[in-house]
Amino acid sequence: MSQTQVADTDQIDTQQTLGWIGVGKMGGPMARNLVASGAKLLVSDPAKDSRDRLTALGASEAASISDFANAGIVFSTLPNDQALLDVVGNGEDAGLATTLPAGATLVEMSTVSPECSESVAKVLAAKKINYVRAPLSGSTDMAASAALTVLASGDREGWDEALPYIRKLSARQFFLGNGEEARYMKLVLNTLVGASSAVLSEALAIGASGGLTRADMMDVICESAVASPLFKYKQKPVVEDDFTPAFTVSQMIKDFTLISEAARRNSVPLMTTGLILELYRSASNAGMQDEDFFALVKWQEKLSTR
Repeated sequence: MSQTQVADTDQIDTQQTLGWIGVGKMGGPMARNLVASGAKLLVSDPAKDSRDRLTALGASEAASISDFANAGIVFSTLPNDQALLDVVGNGEDAGLATTLPAGATLVEMSTVSPECSESVAKVLAAKKINYVRAPLSGSTDMAASAALTVLASGDREGWDEALPYIRKLSARQFFLGNGEEARYMKLVLNTLVGASSAVLSEALAIGASGGLTRADMMDVICESAVASPLFKYKQKPVVEDDFTPAFTVSQMIKDFTLISEAARRNSVPLMTTGLILELYRSASNAGMQDEDFFALVKWQEKLSTR
């Protein structure tokens, strides 16, 4: 593993055309940071307002995948496995695999399954296109402030080429190996993040049953041995019962499903993770699917007062 430190002297090629596919909630802020750094960016997204926000800042709009033919590096932030497979194609249709020239690089930053990523890798390798798996750790606020952590693996040549641009949209970068290591590292982090909300919700419920307030409990927790940047970041929303979504219950269900499927594929028993997935599903069934995943605190409180 290697961690790459940010260097102020990093220079980007402002003449090279870059592509970005998927400039929505997470991709949009990152793409805006690239444009602000002087990068020449070509963007694509199904939502017109997402495209318009970038073109208003100086990016160009791609009418179709074929418009990325002259992009030396293409970034993608997509919602799921199928979207990635559709964008890349099978090497015979009008996807990136047939559009990009040999030697180009795809930096794929979505949260997708290792199995899907392996399929993409085979298609791109056959076309001699560099493939960098680069999922992200961080929130939309962190994306806006270029404070994300990038977890990368794949073709080292593509990583080295893309790194100056990646440094413009992230604070920390880890290169973890030549295969799907970054995909698994993302699952590791998501397991811990999702579990944090689940365990906190039960801890607060037992405390409340003994007369403690959320405010007092979160004050102590955030100054204790179990304090974490995540708990401190969520302290105010938890205390104020404000679960405006940064990452929704539905998105956590998607991620925990990926975790469970990867574990099943590799014969890794995950009993606790399975229970946490069911907890998120129960919160979703109670109408909290579009609330922040820390709404489990509210859901557990309702269960405890019945």
